Amino acid sequence: MTPFEAFDSVDIRIGEIVRVELNEKANKPAYKIWINLGELGEKTTSAQYTKHYQPEDLVGKQVVCAVNLGSRKIAGFTSEVLMLGSESEAGAVVYLTTERATPLGSKVF
Repeated sequence: MTPFEAFDSVDIRIGEIVRVELNEKANKPAYKIWINLGELGEKTTSAQYTKHYQPEDLVGKQVVCAVNLGSRKIAGFTSEVLMLGSESEAGAVVYLTTERATPLGSKVF
C-alpha cells in the first residue's frame, strides 16, 4: 500500500459536537463527547480536551473526525470515532476544525 492509499483508506469527516460530559472513569482527564456527523448519525468519542476547554466551550463546534477506525471502550465509554487534534505548546490537546462551516458529514480529502 502506498502512503497515499493508506491516507485515502481513512474516512475523515466533519461533525458538530452536540454534548460533552466529564469522563470520570478516565485515567487522564477526558471528556465523553457526542458528535453529529450528518448522514452518518451521532457518534461518540472520549478525548483529552480538558486543559483548554470547558464542556460548554465545545458544544456547537465543528470538528474533524476519523470515522472508520472501529470502536473501542475507553474508561467504560464507547469511542466510535477519533476526534482529531494537535498538541499545543503547553502539551494540551487542541481540536482541529474547519476554516468556515461546512455540511455535517462532509468528507475531508
